[in-house]
Amino acid sequence: MKITFYGHACISIEVSGKHILVDPFITANPKASHIDINTLLADYILLTHAHSDHILDAEAIAKRTNATIVSNYEVAVHFGNKGLQYHPMNHGGSWQFDFGKVKMVSAIHSSSFPDGSYGGNPAGFVIEGEHKNIYISGDTALTMDMKLIPMRTKLDLAILSIGNNFTMDVEDAIIAADFVTCDKVLGVHYDTFGYIEINHNQAKKKFFDAGKDLMLLEIGQSIVL
Repeated sequence: MKITFYGHACISIEVSGKHILVDPFITANPKASHIDINTLLADYILLTHAHSDHILDAEAIAKRTNATIVSNYEVAVHFGNKGLQYHPMNHGGSWQFDFGKVKMVSAIHSSSFPDGSYGGNPAGFVIEGEHKNIYISGDTALTMDMKLIPMRTKLDLAILSIGNNFTMDVEDAIIAADFVTCDKVLGVHYDTFGYIEINHNQAKKKFFDAGKDLMLLEIGQSIVL
């Protein structure tokens, strides 16, 4: 399983010969100006909620690649009404895709489309594939529901929002890592704009002092599980 960071909360996952793109927000992110969305591969696009900084490039990429949009019912149907392939889900549900199993889990946040219309409930995802399991928190506060995840799935990586203001901060993300019993963490949702800028060295030290490994990838950088 190969995971590539494309800035903000956007990652791609290569697993079982399939390409999964999560929360594509690239063309309006100055920090990701070197990423050409027309070169990105996508068989599936997973969207955690409807905010523009998570769905901005989903339509354009899905039209080009014929990717299936996977999200909550409202977001999935929104893109389905545009003629795109979609698979709706909701909290607690799971589905066996051709690359592995996806379970939609709780996130505490808000969700609305850029025009202010209702965007369903925000969520996170647990993905099981190629004997590797990852948790994508989405935009969320720290929540006790995270403790439910390791009751069903032993994680190899937790992808956690760490930027504060709109989501968890570093300290809450450390507790979240405890809740999901995963010491290997990839940080997302930080530095894109002023509200969520972080001190990288300080964040890594706090995780290290808690016995955990925080990875802060450069945009375009990959890791392999």
